[in-house]
Amino acid sequence: MAVPKFKTSKARTRRRRSINMKLTAPNLIQCSTCGNKVLLHRVCQKCGFYRGRQVIIPDSKV
Repeated sequence: MAVPKFKTSKARTRRRRSINMKLTAPNLIQCSTCGNKVLLHRVCQKCGFYRGRQVIIPDSKV
């Protein structure tokens, strides 16, 4: 079994961990009906459409 010869420094450990812990920005697309930015495979909260069909009735701001 392999045994490390020297102690791994905090900087080296944290550098290695930080590479794998990066967050990615969500992929946003434009709604085909209103042009609002929405997440993939989600109903548009502005107009209520999903894949060309009205799925929900959005809350109207009065």
